[in-house]
Amino acid sequence: MASATSDRLLLRLSPDGQVSWLGRSGAGVAGDPPPAIVAQARQIVVLVPSEDVLLAGVTLSARSRAQLLRALPFAVEDLLLAPVEEQQFVPVPLAGPEADRLGVLVVARARLRDWLDQLAARGIKPDVLLPETLALAPATALVEPGRAVLRVAPDAGMACPADGLADWLGQAGVPASELQVYDFRSAGAPVLAGAGRYHERQRDVLAFLAAGLARIPANLLEGDFAPAHRGAAGGRRWRLAAALAAVVLLLGLAERGLGVMRLQRESDQLQAAMRESVRQALPELDGDALAGVQPDQLLQLRLQGLRGGSGDGLLGLLAKIAPVLASGTRVQTRGLEYRNGALELGLRAPDVQTLDLLRERLAALPGLRAEITGTSQTGQDPAGGQAGVDARIRISGGGA
Repeated sequence: MASATSDRLLLRLSPDGQVSWLGRSGAGVAGDPPPAIVAQARQIVVLVPSEDVLLAGVTLSARSRAQLLRALPFAVEDLLLAPVEEQQFVPVPLAGPEADRLGVLVVARARLRDWLDQLAARGIKPDVLLPETLALAPATALVEPGRAVLRVAPDAGMACPADGLADWLGQAGVPASELQVYDFRSAGAPVLAGAGRYHERQRDVLAFLAAGLARIPANLLEGDFAPAHRGAAGGRRWRLAAALAAVVLLLGLAERGLGVMRLQRESDQLQAAMRESVRQALPELDGDALAGVQPDQLLQLRLQGLRGGSGDGLLGLLAKIAPVLASGTRVQTRGLEYRNGALELGLRAPDVQTLDLLRERLAALPGLRAEITGTSQTGQDPAGGQAGVDARIRISGGGA
């Protein structure tokens, strides 16, 4: 466990409500940490008295964490004196031989709130709360003036009066020879005879606990007690990542838009060049005859007309009808097809009356016949135009 000079600040809340913290030198310091140290810490871990936290083990199988949390209260209900609704249950993963079992921390919700209130009064907002037993290795006992904390197994721990340690071990069925005892009292006879190893006159209990807390195995601040500020830094990082992603997306869209504009500009230039080539190849056609007709279609139809041998041919028909088509803007030319001496125009008009008027004007041209071969109502034009009528008008010579 790092000292206060790093990102993590370790504190200990004693049963009498006193606070100590791990100082810059890695040694425990009695009293509240300075506000500057608290403000600099990115994570605050607080050890709470083991007298108020039950550590037990269960064997459960669950398909999800939510299902596991629902099952935990009922798995340890027989060990509790108070209703499960008044308790906080937190799972503790176990390693080694106990990997098939799950540890469970149980604490009264009222006691948990009391601890948080005590810390808040000191200006401390903890990120992690866990009992002292989780900072001890299995088969280890810690002795202080008046109390002892021991962890007899990965999923079993307790706190008791120091002078009653032997009796508690006897009730738990744990031989004293299996324990290592660390005695932090400055004087006094050993409290446990026959211990596997007995380390007398130890110093700095908080530094000892910090050394045993290489990782955070659990956190009593789960569910309703999860601190709102815990995810603030992560939330800021997510917001920054989202902002960067939005910038990348906008840059990508801008690049694509510029690419589309560049391609459209190149396409317009090619169309203009093609029209100019057609104009040079067919000098007899004026601008009205070329308007609304794709150059490649016009050349193809010209060849078809020349091959067809018709007296008027495609060019003759276009020359006759071009003034009529160009005299108004309410009718759009959508395509044309020349076959067997007849020209079929694909048109779009705002209504049937306008379409019929155009047919009459075309039929009134000398030597031409015009008939509507098909119509259909249309919705709104994808390019933004209004609804209208699509139609095809077949134009041919008088004898066609």
